[in-house]
Amino acid sequence: MKEFVAAGIQMAVNLENVEATIDRAVVLLKEARETCGASLAVYPESITTGFNPGESAREFYGRLDGIPGKMTWRIQEAAKDIGISVVWPLYEKGEKEGVIYNSAALFDHRGELAGVYRKTHPFPTERLEAGGWTTPGHETVICELPFAKVGLIICYDGDFPELSRVLALKGAEVIVRPSALLRSYEIWELTNCARAYDNHVYFVAVNAIGQDRGGAYYFGHSMIVSPIGQKLALARAGEEIVYARLSADPLKYVTYGTKSPMLFDHLEDRNLKAYEGIMSKGRSSFEPSRRIPYQNG
Repeated sequence: MKEFVAAGIQMAVNLENVEATIDRAVVLLKEARETCGASLAVYPESITTGFNPGESAREFYGRLDGIPGKMTWRIQEAAKDIGISVVWPLYEKGEKEGVIYNSAALFDHRGELAGVYRKTHPFPTERLEAGGWTTPGHETVICELPFAKVGLIICYDGDFPELSRVLALKGAEVIVRPSALLRSYEIWELTNCARAYDNHVYFVAVNAIGQDRGGAYYFGHSMIVSPIGQKLALARAGEEIVYARLSADPLKYVTYGTKSPMLFDHLEDRNLKAYEGIMSKGRSSFEPSRRIPYQNG
C-alpha cells in the first residue's frame, strides 16, 4: 500500500430525481479531489434511489439498469476527468428477471470498472424471500488500485466478522462499507472500529443521510478508522465530506500518541485449531422479537 487520502462523501438522495442526485454527487466528487486531495471516494449505500424503494420488487426492477449502465456512466466520466477512484453503491438489475442486487461498483481513476460487489448479507426485510427486493450475492471482492487493495462490503455485512476477515486474509488493506444504517450510533461505531481492529485494516464507512421512500431517516456519522481502531475522521448528521490520510505503515505502535511498539498481528496469531464449526449454520440462544419467515429458508 502507498500513502493516500480516502474520503467519504456523505450526501442525501433526491428521491424524485436520480439525475439531480448524480449531479450533486459529481460536484462533491470534485470537491473531495480538489479540496481534500482524495484518491478514493466512497458514497453511501443505494445512492441513486435510496435504500427502501417504496414499491414492489417488480416495479423497482423495471427502473434499474446493469453495471455499467445509465446510472453509472456520468460517475465513470467524472472519475476519469478528475483522476479519482470511486465506490458507487446502487441497486443493480440482475441478469434474470426479478433479480435485484444491492451492489457497489468501484471505478478507478481512468473511469474503468475495477470490480462489482453484490451484498452478501441483505438486511432481513430487504431480502426478496422475505417479501423485500434484494437477492444476495455470494462472492467476496477485492480491487487492486495503484495505491491499495480495497475490499468491498455493504452495511449489514459489517455485522458479520467472518466477511471482513476473509477480505483481510485475501490481502485487503482497506475495507469500504457504504451503508444506510438505522440502528444506533453505538452499533455503527462499534462494528466499524471492531472490524478495522480485528483485521488490522483501514475501514471507510459511509452512512446515508436524509429520508428514503420507506419513511426512514438516516443519521450519517460516516467515519474512517485505522487498523489499530482509531477514528481518523468523523462526520456529523448532514451533508459532509470526511477524509483522512492513510499511512502505509500503520501497525508500528500499539496505540496512537505513543511510541509503544506493536508486538502482535491478529491474522498471524489466530489459533486455527480452535475454530472447528465456524462454518456451521446456527441461531442465537436468545430469541429476537420475531423471526422473518424466509420463503426458501
